[in-house]
Amino acid sequence: MADRYDVAVIGAGPGGYIAAIRAAQLGFKVACIDDWTREGGKPAPGGTCTNVGCIPSKALLQSSEHFAHAGHAFADHGIGVGKLSLDLAAMLARKGKVVAQNNDGILFLFRKNKVTFLHGRGAFRGGNPQDGWLLGVEGASAGDIVATHVIVATGSRPRPLPGIAIDNVRILDNAGALAIPEVPKSLGVVGAGVIGLEMGSVWKRLGADVTLLEALPAFLGAADESIAREAQKAFAKQGLAIRLGANIESVAVANDQVSVGWTDGAGASQHATFDRLIVSIGRIPLSDTLNAAAVGLRLDERGFVVVDDDCRTNLPQVWAIGDVVRGPMLAHKAEEEGVAVAERIAGQQPHVDFNTVPWVIYTSPEIAWVGRNERELKAAGVDYRAGTFPFSANGRARALGDTTGFVKMLADAKSDRILGVHMIGPSVSELISEAVVAMEFGASSEDLARICHAHPSLSEATKEAALAVDKRTLNL
Repeated sequence: MADRYDVAVIGAGPGGYIAAIRAAQLGFKVACIDDWTREGGKPAPGGTCTNVGCIPSKALLQSSEHFAHAGHAFADHGIGVGKLSLDLAAMLARKGKVVAQNNDGILFLFRKNKVTFLHGRGAFRGGNPQDGWLLGVEGASAGDIVATHVIVATGSRPRPLPGIAIDNVRILDNAGALAIPEVPKSLGVVGAGVIGLEMGSVWKRLGADVTLLEALPAFLGAADESIAREAQKAFAKQGLAIRLGANIESVAVANDQVSVGWTDGAGASQHATFDRLIVSIGRIPLSDTLNAAAVGLRLDERGFVVVDDDCRTNLPQVWAIGDVVRGPMLAHKAEEEGVAVAERIAGQQPHVDFNTVPWVIYTSPEIAWVGRNERELKAAGVDYRAGTFPFSANGRARALGDTTGFVKMLADAKSDRILGVHMIGPSVSELISEAVVAMEFGASSEDLARICHAHPSLSEATKEAALAVDKRTLNL
């Protein structure tokens, strides 16, 4: 007899495990199914984000930034470190420890909230909304369960480069990029998006000669154009070679090296040889493991589970969230959808506003934004005012020794309501939250300009950008 649950969640990534916990808090009997496994066969909940994405990349970004500061910045502070050395094995081990702590933290939260964790791959086997949906689990927790509601949260996987085999030895995906056993002399990165820039930054700081090959003609096309220009200038100064309009023609491995041929934006043939090559050209939904045809779960032509604005699928009481559905592939977006779905199952009426979902790239300088950029506002015919303030005029940034970048605020010309905030500079991954809160509450630039900010603090750059909307900055 299959165990019965009120809610079953397929996937324990950021969206899935949060959905399971929130459903349990609301009084439902909940199971969460996930097949991520770590050394020794132990379960590794947390999905791509925890295991080979957000968490380990940030651990390496932090470690590599410490290394870079010790080698290049400490002397300015009067700190001598002698001969600098790198223990890459210890750095990778620390990354692994951080990942394991997060894995174990999720398992603790499941126990605390009485969520049944099933270690294995979950898929539909049949059922209906009246009798419940039958799910099969293959793995350590093999068996069948029946659930009244199912939340699909299977996430995504790396988009392959056609004709190129990922071996995670010489040609790497995001997982392999986090586990290179020695610093390569030369590193190629296909794709200059978030993953490519973050991984390229890690290995450049540790000593690799890094070249990023981006197919698009514009750098960071999703970001505000002024932010993208500042970022490209900063990365070039760091030594990252960025080649735009690069159309990959060939990739071959020979003699422990990777040979890459491409045509550039002008149509000319180019060629380079690297010790390693990272392929980071985006991600695709992980839906082919669901056995969707068994119940008629609708997928679109790209493999996304089709949902409405409330994350309902075409099947009654079956929901889907996160990377496997439309919208930005961001861990925090998945979390918000997970909470919202659990609360909808409970009869509540939550909402998720995609217009106030923040974006962050954890390079140095960091890049963050929320809302619309100038290009989008112009295309929509919106009359707006812009205010900017550079970190070079911010006292705390000067004290830190990191004055790259600026904050830009865009506000409606008539109502003064904030339409977008764009940042590049130190710790803007933290500063962006103030802008998100302001936009959620419908604040105007004048509202932020009138709020007292601690001095000296980086957040004063946000206040000054708000003042600049009305052309009355105080420190510039």
